[in-house]
Parts: sequence; structure tokens; C-alpha cells
Amino acid sequence: MERNTSQRSAIRQAFAREKRPLAPAEVLHAARRDSPKLGIATVYRTLNSLVSEGWLTPVDLPGEPTRYELSGLDHHHHFHCTVCGRVFDVPGCAKAVHDLLPKGYTLERHEIVLYGRCDHCSRKGAKSAPTNACPECGSHRH
Repeated sequence: MERNTSQRSAIRQAFAREKRPLAPAEVLHAARRDSPKLGIATVYRTLNSLVSEGWLTPVDLPGEPTRYELSGLDHHHHFHCTVCGRVFDVPGCAKAVHDLLPKGYTLERHEIVLYGRCDHCSRKGAKSAPTNACPECGSHRH
């Protein structure tokens, strides 16, 4: 087990404050509030250690760097803001996922990522990056 340094404590505090999945650069920015001299190499080492200890879980989103969130959270999904790039937890689950399965298929697990503008970016009126809308629902790509 790693010793609890002030930098390690600052990284843990960053996750406690932000309450959402964080990329290493976001961890660095948030943890520097408590440890101004913290460097990115220390962030990566600490993230790897906290994952090994089971305190953090990696969150992999398509085309994005790995983010990390607290382990042991209830089942949830993620919302990725297309303006600011932040990722947020979405509690609960869409039970209708099972209805999407073809006959005879068995679902073992699933991950759902919602894309759009977070509340902050929506209030600012920020525009998302252009995407190809789904012809079926008009709001996303499949």
C-alpha cells in the first residue's frame, strides 16, 4: 500500500469534490487547489495505484482518454458534454435496453453514454460540435 502523501490526499480530495469521472488533466487541475506543485507524472502514478487498490475504477468512453471515478458506485451510465468535454454520472438505468435485444440473445452487461450539452454549457448557449443526426430519432448517431 502506498503511503498517504499530501499529493495523494489532494488527488483523493479532487474526486470527492468533483463527484464525477475525471481525466488525468482534470485531476491535475482540481488537485492543484490543495497541492499547487503537483505534477502530471505523480497524477498518473497515483491514479494507477488507486485503481490497483480498488479505490478508483477506469471509465473508458469511445475516442476519449481514460477517465477515473470512485469505485463501488451503484449501476449508472455517463453523460459526455460535447462542448466542455466533461463527463458526468447518470444515475439509474434504462430498463428498456433489454427490449432492444434480438430474439434469443442474452444480455451480459451494457454501457450507455449520452452526448449533449451539460447544464452549464446549455445556460451559456454554447453550441455543440456538429454531428450527423440519427434519421430515426433525430438526436444522435448510432
